[in-house]
Amino acid sequence: MHKYAPMMTRGIGVTFQEFEGLNSRIAEFPQYKQTRNHMWTISAGSMHVMKNFVSQLSVTGGSSLTGDPDERSSTMRTLSGGFDLGYDLIPADMIMLYPMVGIGGECYTAVFYKDVNAVDFDDVAASPGVQNSIRSLKFKNSFVTYRFGLGLAFKSPKHPGTIGIQGGYAGAFKERTWRSAENQFLNGAPSDDINRWSVSLVLTGGGMMMKK
Repeated sequence: MHKYAPMMTRGIGVTFQEFEGLNSRIAEFPQYKQTRNHMWTISAGSMHVMKNFVSQLSVTGGSSLTGDPDERSSTMRTLSGGFDLGYDLIPADMIMLYPMVGIGGECYTAVFYKDVNAVDFDDVAASPGVQNSIRSLKFKNSFVTYRFGLGLAFKSPKHPGTIGIQGGYAGAFKERTWRSAENQFLNGAPSDDINRWSVSLVLTGGGMMMKK
């Protein structure tokens, strides 16, 4: 059997999520551009393995890395956290293969920019109305999710820690409507759910793999 002391984890990856309800509504307003269906992510957390049972706690931030405040554009940002339990299927010292299930929470912010290149400086300085007209449009949403994943990790015989890949799927327990930037309810707002796929390169360190 294998045992880990609790180890720090760090990851970088990409996640795919299409918000069809929000984008179909935004498409009715040509001054705004729809959001993309992927975000780049970074994560940090901890992992513990004991008698082949795996537990993992993680926090993830992500962004589509798009959006130019001077142009017609959009960006999607996310912050999430989750707890997963799994089991190492391979009883070997240097490799782990572990399916996981878990639960998490996810928050999203969609930001939409208009083309403001034709707006005059003096008009902005003189008019509160013009000031408001060039501000970005923001909507927020949040979800409680269930998660399924699969991890593959390798350990160097000379160094502590592992390098590996984790892939997974997250789904929402129910659809949620989009809210204002101040998290206010909006009548007739579109709703979405989560059907998100992800893959990450994950590094662990700060613990030693031992045989028991």
